[in-house]
Amino acid sequence: MDKIVKAIPLENYQIEIETSSGISGVFDVKPYLGGSAFKELVNESYFRMVRPAHHGIAWPHDQDFSADTIIWDIQNAQQGA
Repeated sequence: MDKIVKAIPLENYQIEIETSSGISGVFDVKPYLGGSAFKELVNESYFRMVRPAHHGIAWPHDQDFSADTIIWDIQNAQQGA
């Protein structure tokens, strides 16, 4: 299973991602902010607390995204560019 090894918060609710297999790109969190589980991420200082965790990324209050979701989103964004 691929693992997120780098997660750097950027402007506009985006995160620069790098995986253990070398996939890299920008993960856009904006489409997920409407869900109740992710409403706390709207706070920009909290959003910037993102860290690689459990193969994906996570925040201190247990919001998380799996590596599979992140990689799928990055690859779809790259194909659409």
